Amino acid sequence: MEDELDRLKPAGLGPEMERWNVEDLEAYIAAMRQEIARVEAIIADKGSVNAAAAALFGDSS
Repeated sequence: MEDELDRLKPAGLGPEMERWNVEDLEAYIAAMRQEIARVEAIIADKGSVNAAAAALFGDSS
């Protein structure tokens, strides 16, 4: 339920991490690292798609 409430907060408001305990902070770091890895994989996939398209159609830049 808290996750749902966090999604409703305005984008400019970050989590109040000063109130979190150490275990929650470490879990947050782990979750952020997983999210970074997921985004990096998406970027790598897009890069390979772009490279394949450039090879197929020629790079016009």
